[in-house]
Amino acid sequence: PRHFRLLSCIRPRHSLAAMYRGKKVVVVMPAYNAARTLRQTYAEVREQELVDLIILVDDRSRDDTVSVARGLEGVQVHVHEQNTGYGGNQKTCYRLALAAGADIVVMLHPDYQYTPKLLPALVSMIGNGLHPCVLGSRILGGYSLQGGMPVWKYVANRGLTFMENLLPGAKLSEYHTGYRAFSREILERLNLEANSDDFVFDNQMLAQILWHGFTIGEVSCPTKYFAEASSINFRRSVKYGFGCLATGLTYRLAKLGWAKSRLFRDN
Repeated sequence: PRHFRLLSCIRPRHSLAAMYRGKKVVVVMPAYNAARTLRQTYAEVREQELVDLIILVDDRSRDDTVSVARGLEGVQVHVHEQNTGYGGNQKTCYRLALAAGADIVVMLHPDYQYTPKLLPALVSMIGNGLHPCVLGSRILGGYSLQGGMPVWKYVANRGLTFMENLLPGAKLSEYHTGYRAFSREILERLNLEANSDDFVFDNQMLAQILWHGFTIGEVSCPTKYFAEASSINFRRSVKYGFGCLATGLTYRLAKLGWAKSRLFRDN
C-alpha cells in the first residue's frame, strides 16, 4: 500500500463530545481551498454535540485553509506534502480516523455544500445498527435542483445512477454524494488502497461495500451550490462518468466470475 507523508499535525485537543451509545464518532474533512467556508461548516458540526473528534486533511490548498483549521478547537489538522487527489485525501482521512479509535466515521466536505445538521441522522442509523453505511442523498426529496445543481449535472447523475444500480443490482437514489457515514467494520474490511486517487474513488468505495454484502441507507439531504462550493469541471465530470461505468461493469464481470479485479476481492 502507498503511504503519504504528512507535513504537520497540531497538538492533540480535547474531544468535542461524549460517545454516541458508547461509539466514538469522528468527522473527517478532505479539504482543498476551503478557507471561506470552513468556519461555518465547523460551527454547525459543533452544534450537533455528538462528534468526538474532527480530522481535517489538507491536500496542499493554495488559500488559508490550514491556518483557519489550526485555529479551531477540537480539530486535528494534517497536511499532505503533495497534492494526492480527492481519493488520495480520503484514504488518509480514513486511515487517521481508524488510528484515532473511531467507531463511526462521517465524511463531510468543509465547503458547506452539505449541511452538518444531518449528522445526528447519519450517526444514529449506524449507531443503532440499522445500516453500516449511510449516504446523504441530494436526490431524495428533490433537493438537488432546488439547491442549484446545474441541469446537466442532474441529468448525468440520474443516468449514471440508473446504470450503476443496474450493474451491481442495487437500488440507491444516487452514488455521487459527498456526504457519507461508515462503521469501523466497513473501513477495516475494504481494500481502499486499490481504489483511484481521483474522484471515482467515491464510486469504487460504494461498489466495494455492495460487493462485501453490506447494506447502505440513505437520508434526504438538502444541498447548496454557490461559488465557494467545490465542484469539478465538465471535462473531469466526463472522465468521472466513464470511470463510474467502468467500475460497475467490472463489478458485474467479477460477480459472474469472468474477470478479476483488485477492487473486488473476498479478503
